[in-house]
Amino acid sequence: MTAEHPIAVLGECVADAFVAPPRGEDPAPLALDVFPGGGPANTAVALARLGTPTRFLGRLSHDVFGRLFASRLAESDVDVSHTVRAPEPSTLAVADVAEDGSADYAFHAQQTADFQWTDEELASGTADPLSCLHTGSLALVQQPGGAAVERLLAKIRDRATVSLDPNVRPLLVDPAVYRAALPRWCAAADILRLSDDDLAHLRPGATPDEAADAFHADGVPLVVVTLGAEGVMASLDGNRFRVPTPPTEVVDTVGAGDSFMAGFLHALGGAGALGGRLDALTGSQVSEALAFGVRVAAAVVSVRGANPPWARDLDQ
Repeated sequence: MTAEHPIAVLGECVADAFVAPPRGEDPAPLALDVFPGGGPANTAVALARLGTPTRFLGRLSHDVFGRLFASRLAESDVDVSHTVRAPEPSTLAVADVAEDGSADYAFHAQQTADFQWTDEELASGTADPLSCLHTGSLALVQQPGGAAVERLLAKIRDRATVSLDPNVRPLLVDPAVYRAALPRWCAAADILRLSDDDLAHLRPGATPDEAADAFHADGVPLVVVTLGAEGVMASLDGNRFRVPTPPTEVVDTVGAGDSFMAGFLHALGGAGALGGRLDALTGSQVSEALAFGVRVAAAVVSVRGANPPWARDLDQ
């Protein structure tokens, strides 16, 4: 496969509802500002806005949120022709953002459209040539769809690079479920991206370097750990690379990791590194992709919500 083939992003769309400031009424109602989100959907939007041909594989509800998701994806130049229109409701996350920009979530994700994948739906969505399949977050662990997604990884890795982002959500799924599945995911993946928070759940007490060595032993050649203000670390078969975070005024951190991963994959695709097992990937390509990823993430944390930049915004 070559870079001319699209990157497919598989996973959920989530309605991100932010608690709005009180509006002076008595009694004051709880007001919510609702934005289209979800880790995989954010990554797809960011990739497409950067100029990478991007296909979103999602199950979109017929409800008002599903229509919101479809509009946002299409307006960001994401190919939505392979999405499934589903009868189940959309997934909802209510976020209360603290003064430091961090977000505390309450999820409403039981029996929602995103996690009802069948093998037939996934086979149809991935039948055409792809350079990379990126997935993760709740799509890998929420059943019954999670098992179907894992089966897809085993089938597709002989013709596309596989990228995974576990994006641990302990409020919804016990981290032990992720820890039990992680060796299987590492065996199937070429790229594993985690945040420092993910790492604390998946390898408690381990440093990023120690965790990377363990993940390599399970089979994944490229491990990327985002460390917030401390930058990002990557390990390619044991060779380490580190890139600092540029000085940024943080509004909130929603979508930062998703957008970093989009920038990282965009850069790897532009270098012609995607499409196989990363056998020809060089250290300079990894470093350049890390640097571009943190640049995209910095643009996202400087605005409210997951609103990734277009390529023209970065040029400016």
